[in-house]
Amino acid sequence: MASAICFDHQNSGFQAGIINGTVNAEVHHHAPPQRPQTPPNPSAIVPFGRDTDFIERGAILDQIHYKCAVPGSRIALVGLGGVGKSQLAIEYAYRIQERSPETWVFWAHTSNAARFEQSYRAIANYVKISERRNPKADIFQLVHDWLRNERKGKWVLILDNIDDASFLLEARGTEGGNSQPLVSYLPQSRNGSILITTRSRNVAQKLVEQCNIIAVEPMSRADALALFEKKLGKQRESQDIAELAVALEFMPLAIVQAAAYISQRAPRCSVRQYLEDFKKSDRKRASLLNYEGEQLRRDRDAKNSIIITWQISFDHVRKIRPSAADLLSLMSFFDRQGIPEALLRDRAEQGNSEQNQEEHDSDNEQDYDKDNISECSDEFEDDIVALRNFSFISINADGSTFEMHSLVQLATRKWLEVHSQLEHWKQQFVRNLCAEFPTGEYENWIRCQALFPHAKSAAAQRPETQDSLRDWASILYKAAWYAWRVGNAVEAEKMSVQALKVRKRILGREHEDTLNSMAMVGLAYELRGLWEAAEKLQLQ
Repeated sequence: MASAICFDHQNSGFQAGIINGTVNAEVHHHAPPQRPQTPPNPSAIVPFGRDTDFIERGAILDQIHYKCAVPGSRIALVGLGGVGKSQLAIEYAYRIQERSPETWVFWAHTSNAARFEQSYRAIANYVKISERRNPKADIFQLVHDWLRNERKGKWVLILDNIDDASFLLEARGTEGGNSQPLVSYLPQSRNGSILITTRSRNVAQKLVEQCNIIAVEPMSRADALALFEKKLGKQRESQDIAELAVALEFMPLAIVQAAAYISQRAPRCSVRQYLEDFKKSDRKRASLLNYEGEQLRRDRDAKNSIIITWQISFDHVRKIRPSAADLLSLMSFFDRQGIPEALLRDRAEQGNSEQNQEEHDSDNEQDYDKDNISECSDEFEDDIVALRNFSFISINADGSTFEMHSLVQLATRKWLEVHSQLEHWKQQFVRNLCAEFPTGEYENWIRCQALFPHAKSAAAQRPETQDSLRDWASILYKAAWYAWRVGNAVEAEKMSVQALKVRKRILGREHEDTLNSMAMVGLAYELRGLWEAAEKLQLQ
């Protein structure tokens, strides 16, 4: 006899009384549904502590506040590596929390796709999105939907260090077939705003409107001195600190580096000693700027050495546009100001035409020359845009000359040295300048005046090969001629003596160029009132 069995609601599993016959039972295990968790109150989720040494830096934070106050806004801070973009974003995060405690502030590392996903998972965990532990859930979609929900309150999302946006903009392959690019998971929502930091203006333009790009420049003199005082305390060496701030071109990361170096070695290292070492040579400057003191408010992927920081950007430019990296290589040997377009275009047009002209028939040579000039011009402009996008160079008001930070030039030359390209680009620089620098006659003074700082730069960049040394001596001879004509006796003597030494060794004492150099040295001696030295040289 079979018995009927009644299970009440408290029983579970498989239970049986008296059973006649076989039993076929399937046991189903179901995971308990995820219970919604109560999220914490809004707060600033920033992976860095607040900087008690933060310097206000004019109205930049006010600009950020003003632009981010617009519902649904997207803002980008753009500037050279080490100029302080992330530090401004950190301070803004804490200030917005103070001003508006009901506002969420989220921080996402966006140097690559893996770190972006890691940041989104951290956000999902912190706000306790219910499906976040489901292995099949799309974490980007979950966070996107949470941010879009106006009931969750106001928020600011900071995307730090987007220097290559390709991982955001390219379609992604997922198991579920969702191929939307990651940028689509940055919500356009009235209850939130997005603040981006990037070294690349081109990246910024792909993610925000042009009017919402804020350029971050090096510090003002006053702010740089204030930062030194915060890091080193009140110093007696105020004049030395001011001089060092100028030498470091008011770059925040370079200032913090120098202050850390001095502090760690005090009292055996002073500001004056650091400054004297810094002035000694390119090699010593690079060594000091390569110092990687620990920085508490820099991402683990970011380098604390400003030299390495810039060289990473340089590597990126070389990867995406090699010709722009070549242009930067050439520019690194000029004086930092007033770099003339004509001397740079020579590099582009000569190199490209020599490489490609053999591929064309002589019948089409004239048409080819016109097309090639136009093509080279376009290539040159694209190279300039690429370098400006990374704030490596700027264009002067005249539109035909350029400027660079001297520390960027140093970082570029050190990169070239490591990759065995330093001598190649030094010789190209010497060749271009030699072809353009005129004699020191009065009718050439305007051109000589513009090119003279670059001749002084060349004097410190002596090449190795004999042909390049001849060009180098020619530059110094013509520059000494100009210096003598305008009464600059010290430079006339220094340059003419350098030119004479090279010409004697390479060309011999009796060569016309050597004799001209001897005469120029004599004129420089006379200008300085060194009559005996001038007379002795004439007797030779």
